[in-house]
Amino acid sequence: MSVYQTLTLEISGRVAVVTFRRADQLNAMNRLMQSEITEVFEALSRDDGVGAIVVTGEGRGFMAGADIKEYAAQTAIEFDAFQMAGTRMYAAVENNRKPVIAAVNGFALGGGMELVLCCDIVIANQFAKLGLPEIKLGLVPGGGGTQRSVQKLGRNRANLLLMTGAIVPASEFVGAGLVNEIVDAERLMPRALELAEMIAAEPAAAIEGLKALTAHAVSGDLAGGLAMERDVLGGLYRSEIGQRRVKEFAEKSAARPKAAK
Repeated sequence: MSVYQTLTLEISGRVAVVTFRRADQLNAMNRLMQSEITEVFEALSRDDGVGAIVVTGEGRGFMAGADIKEYAAQTAIEFDAFQMAGTRMYAAVENNRKPVIAAVNGFALGGGMELVLCCDIVIANQFAKLGLPEIKLGLVPGGGGTQRSVQKLGRNRANLLLMTGAIVPASEFVGAGLVNEIVDAERLMPRALELAEMIAAEPAAAIEGLKALTAHAVSGDLAGGLAMERDVLGGLYRSEIGQRRVKEFAEKSAARPKAAK
């Protein structure tokens, strides 16, 4: 287990678990935490021994946005630097080579929800609540919340969330497709790990290709996406593991007894 000041990183087999550890602050993100998240996710993206990542928080919060006490004390220059560093942090999650599964255990607000919006799969417990309440401070989200919420929720639903600052049960985002599953609290991490292990067991090149393809699909460039899909598939088909698995499947299929007509 690698230990940082604001989070922990545990790797078991091919699954990495990142846990935010500022429970007394509902895991609110300060500059140190922002830096450590970036460092960890960039390192995991380069680690060929890791096939999937689970991210969660300790206590009652997944991440309650930015640490407002630190936020309020920043100079204008420090504020701008924090926002620029945030852009790199969110990219380290969203553009990670490995699938990232959010196990949302409580409040995911502001920057916390923006982090959820960057994840590939989202599992939440029955107590989890999400929101982008920056409007209550007379601000707008600065970590991609205005853009990714529209991509993943649709403009009108995003407008309602952004313009009211509502904090909404995670269950309300299942129909919109942002949250994949709601599970009981005691099942949250087992379910997230189950999915991570299932994904990590598949060929890494195919999983990485799928992540890149679905990310491209958001752009709406269908022709480009179809060409990209053909290229990825062609490379995988020609690979050693692709050839082996296709032949194994064909051999098993040929060996099966034919159904009586």
